[in-house]
Amino acid sequence: MGAEKNESLDLLSVFLTGIPGLEAQHGWLSILFFTTYTVALVGNSLIMAAVQADPALHEPMYLFLSMLSVTEVGVSVSKLPTVMGILWFDAHQIDFDGCLSQMFFIHTFSCMESGVLLAMSYDRFVAIYNPLRYIAILTPPRIISMGLGISLKSVTLMAPLPILLRQLPYCHINVLSHSYCLHSDLIQLPCADTKLNSILGLAIVLATFGLDSLLIMVSYILILHTVLGITSREGRQKALNTCVSHIYAVLVYYVPMIGVSVMHRAAKHASPLVHTLMSSIYLFVPPVLNPIIYSIKTKPIQQGIATLFSCKRQLL
Repeated sequence: MGAEKNESLDLLSVFLTGIPGLEAQHGWLSILFFTTYTVALVGNSLIMAAVQADPALHEPMYLFLSMLSVTEVGVSVSKLPTVMGILWFDAHQIDFDGCLSQMFFIHTFSCMESGVLLAMSYDRFVAIYNPLRYIAILTPPRIISMGLGISLKSVTLMAPLPILLRQLPYCHINVLSHSYCLHSDLIQLPCADTKLNSILGLAIVLATFGLDSLLIMVSYILILHTVLGITSREGRQKALNTCVSHIYAVLVYYVPMIGVSVMHRAAKHASPLVHTLMSSIYLFVPPVLNPIIYSIKTKPIQQGIATLFSCKRQLL
């Protein structure tokens, strides 16, 4: 029975719906999505390259920003093959193991992104609460350890999801409602009890995104309390200005996520197109906007990118 089950899973394929109701517009949509991917990949790659190349950016804040860019590139690349495959080649089918792999990488990089945003809020708290010991507290080895810890935590939490899904029987049409594979979609497919999968998925969400967002809120409460203790108005404004880009990044990440969650529970009968668009905003918008936000709001990043291009021109 086990061998037959494994063989059937090896032959199983999943049908990705794409964008319902807009099938005739795939040509125009492919331009939009390809442009979005290009902006996300180029923007985040420039930030990573600038931080690596410019010694002035080898500070905790920018090292964490580089980590954030890595996670956003990971999320974008994880979705790229199936989304553009549907829009360019009308390739809706993906083998089951490929779908599980895509699900694992999308959720893992999303979890890592949430963890990095939390680490960045801690970075801002230390910079404002104890600026004299900022560099001494957030040393490069400690930052690397935090990055490795976030990665290990994300991989460890997400690894059971595809393993458990692979143990279940699949005996009906396997159609997903998006252009990529998500756990919330995949647990609708098995013709068996998926209560354990649902409970585990909820526990992971609470232990990662829920806990991270709560700790970020706590960090900013402490930051605000510290800022209010600064006597000069100029000092308070300067301290808060160092947090603006991170606040935007947190809002860009968590607001669409909350919107997707609310839509999933409160508007189950809404058009499938609405659910698809909300999920796309959640996964596509942060990798595009965050590099733009940090490039506009952070002068050292602007200078680092400018230096990067000037060096390339000199080499040419």
